[in-house]
Parts: sequence; structure tokens; C-alpha cells
Amino acid sequence: NGIVSGRNEEDAPEVLSGVFEGKTLGTPIAVIVRNKDARSEDYKEIAFSPRAGHADDLWRSKFGHSDHRGGGRSSGRETVARVIGGAIAQMVLREAAPSLRVFAFASQIGTVKLDDAEVLEVEKRLVGREIAVDQFSSRFPHAVKNAEIEEMLLKAKAEGRSYGGEVQVFIANSPMGLGQPVFHKLKSDLAAAFMSVGATAGVELGDGREVMEAEGSEFHRQTDQRQYGGIRGGISTGEPILLRVFFKPTATVLDVAKKGRHDPCIVIRAIPVLESMAWMVMADHLLWSRQDRI
Repeated sequence: NGIVSGRNEEDAPEVLSGVFEGKTLGTPIAVIVRNKDARSEDYKEIAFSPRAGHADDLWRSKFGHSDHRGGGRSSGRETVARVIGGAIAQMVLREAAPSLRVFAFASQIGTVKLDDAEVLEVEKRLVGREIAVDQFSSRFPHAVKNAEIEEMLLKAKAEGRSYGGEVQVFIANSPMGLGQPVFHKLKSDLAAAFMSVGATAGVELGDGREVMEAEGSEFHRQTDQRQYGGIRGGISTGEPILLRVFFKPTATVLDVAKKGRHDPCIVIRAIPVLESMAWMVMADHLLWSRQDRI
């Protein structure tokens, strides 16, 4: 895929412990993924000159020491652990809540975006298995606009420029009643999970910032309830859970980006990470809800 980083990692997981003959043992599951296409020499300059927009200087200031060879734990490569955790959570939920499904897709990259009607159509087609997000190179599920984004990002990559964007996270068939009333509201745990992913700049639930201009008697009598995003009082309503996550442009730009192997837009790679975080939060809350009934 020419619109993302040129790194070529196999992402092949090795399960070290916690699983035997295809089943978990109840002990910690340890998995390792080996980087084989690393180029530590590409990062030698940042040992003395922190990169703008990255955490190089803050990491060193906080801990007094840092590994400059790619950013360490502040690098996007740490997200492979999240995806592994999400895959395990998804297997748990296939048994505990088999109809629950998590989708994430790009709804805006740079200035190219889906309108509200197009977002609704994508949700419908995803649930109906008519399309898959990964069949689109930018994970932007609109054939014409996906082609526009490809052209824009190829040009950005050549020029060392970058773009941010918006991701829609859509959780279908969620059980009603997930979420704790005060300190573990479902919305706050989902928001915290998404905001923990690198380059995120904000999260909205339901109508998000649009509610500021709404008038209450009109807002609360809408019939489809999408304005609440499937969560009221911090507890799932059983309706689709709808969130939007916003990403800043990739921090490595211009000559540094042209010399290295960097993504002109982080949104594309972030989408499976957000799905994984959602699977883990939903698994946690489903297991807590079972304990509540004991």
C-alpha cells in the first residue's frame, strides 16, 4: 500500500505462554512480535535534536533517559500489543456476546469527508456484510473519495507533508446495561481507551459538539436516539454505540519525512487499533456486568 509507511514487517506473533492446544490456561498470555525491518540508524540525529510534535524531549525530561531509536514506548509500534489484546477480547466476546460487532472506518482525511447520509449508508452496509473496511486502501469506505485520498496522500508522501482525520467507531448489538454509574462509565472508558492511542486529539459521543447549539425539547424527543450515541448515564442502552475519534497530522514532515519511512496520515493504521481498544473495553464491561449479577 503506497499511501502508508514503507516499513515491511511480518507482524507474526509468537505465543510464549498461557495457551495450550488452542485453549487458554488461566495463566498470563505472553506474545512476542519481532521487528525485522528496523533501521535504527535513521533515528541517530534525534538523540541530540528532538523532533517537533513527538515526545522525544518530554520522555527524556520525565525519565532522564530514552531510547531514541524509533521512539520506544511512544512509537506507533507499541500498538501491536493493543491489537493482540483486542484479538483475544474479540474471541471472548464471540462466546459471551456473539452478536456484538465493532467497526471503525475513516470518515474524513484531510478535507475529504463523508456526509451524514454517507456515514449512515456505510454503517448499514458494514452490518449487512456488503462491504469490508479493509477493501479500501485508505479504510475510507467510498470508492470515489478513496481514490481522491490515494492521490492526495501519494502527493503528500512525495512532498513530505501529512494530514489528520476523523474515524467513526460503530459498535453494533451491544448488550443493554454495560457501564458503571460513576467512575467506570462506558463512555469514559471508551474515550480513555481511544485517547491513549498515539496522535489522537479528541473523542465525541453521539452528536458530540453539535449538542451545544441544540434546544433541549427538540434534542431529547428525537426518535432514533442517535444523538446519545448508545450510552445514557454512562450505561449502554442496547442501541448502536457511536463515537468519533480525531487525529492530528503525522508529526514527521518535510525533509525528515522524505528521507525516512513515515505515514502521511496516521488514521489508516490507527483504525484496527481503535477497534481493538473497543473490543477490550467491551469485554471488560461485559465481564463486570456478570459479576454485578452474582
